[in-house]
Amino acid sequence: MAKESMKAREVKRAKLVAKFAEKRAQLKAEGDYVGLQKLPKNASPVRMHNRCKLTGRPKGYMRQFGLSRIQFREMASAGLIPGVKKASW
Repeated sequence: MAKESMKAREVKRAKLVAKFAEKRAQLKAEGDYVGLQKLPKNASPVRMHNRCKLTGRPKGYMRQFGLSRIQFREMASAGLIPGVKKASW
């Protein structure tokens, strides 16, 4: 389980990215790199990191489901993810 502060920091970054998205696109179109540098560092979408929706784990993230590999396996085994079942051959 990730620390609450790390989850909160990621949420804060997401809000900043959304807030400055239009301005960032405008500055990029104009080629104004000095203006881009004046924006907050965390307003860049590159600084965001995908995290598990349940635990906040940053590694082993499965984009299609929004979960870490550990939570995905537990939920799939319990039958909580529609259309996913354990392979057997």
